[in-house]
Amino acid sequence: MRSQGRHYLITGASSGIGEALARELAAQGYDLALAARNLDRLEALARELADQFGNRVAALPLDVTDPAACQDTVSLAAHTLGSLDGVIANAGIALAGKAGGGHFERIQRTLDTNLTGAIACLDAATALFRQQGHGHLVAIASVAGKRGLPYAAAYSASKAGLIAYMESLQAELLGKGIDTTLILPGFIDTPLNRDMGKRPFLIDVERGAALIAKHVTKRSRSAYVPAWPWAILGRLLPHLPTFLIAKT
Repeated sequence: MRSQGRHYLITGASSGIGEALARELAAQGYDLALAARNLDRLEALARELADQFGNRVAALPLDVTDPAACQDTVSLAAHTLGSLDGVIANAGIALAGKAGGGHFERIQRTLDTNLTGAIACLDAATALFRQQGHGHLVAIASVAGKRGLPYAAAYSASKAGLIAYMESLQAELLGKGIDTTLILPGFIDTPLNRDMGKRPFLIDVERGAALIAKHVTKRSRSAYVPAWPWAILGRLLPHLPTFLIAKT
């Protein structure tokens, strides 16, 4: 664990986990660059946090499905905050649907946002952190990436890919001054999952953000959120019989 500084970029910061995490980190003294597509909501949040905590908080428009925009936003965040110590790849969507349902564009959008978009932001940050010799890469994945779930094939695939990508980064960057943190949330109450029929072991977004913030500050290598019961269930999921998964 290192303590180079508290200037962080958060993607997908206009709602859900991203917004709650921005509030939590701002309360802890972090200077933040908040990025998302909804600039109006971002600007309102940035003003609120800056007024409340006295931090430097910037709002940056970003569609993570544009790789060039990800590169530019990482550079702009570093310039706006004076430096950049960490990037939290949080932006994500969950467009559920049955396989072969005739809506491949929903699958494509999910993969472009959750996987390719996250990797584009993390890769841009990695280039910067290699140059400066330190940094912190954080990815918000999901326990759904540990086992493919019915009616969530694209979402599970996107998070599984993100998990594998972060595992590769951990190995490649070991000993190079760049920390990596893989967050595996269970069900956290956000607009992303409120249409789901079942949300076992649900926690509210404020608690989820507080737990994630602890792991960001500690620079944990990986963590389930909350640890109970997902640290156990997450390890069991790959080994469960398919007929049990089909009933979820």
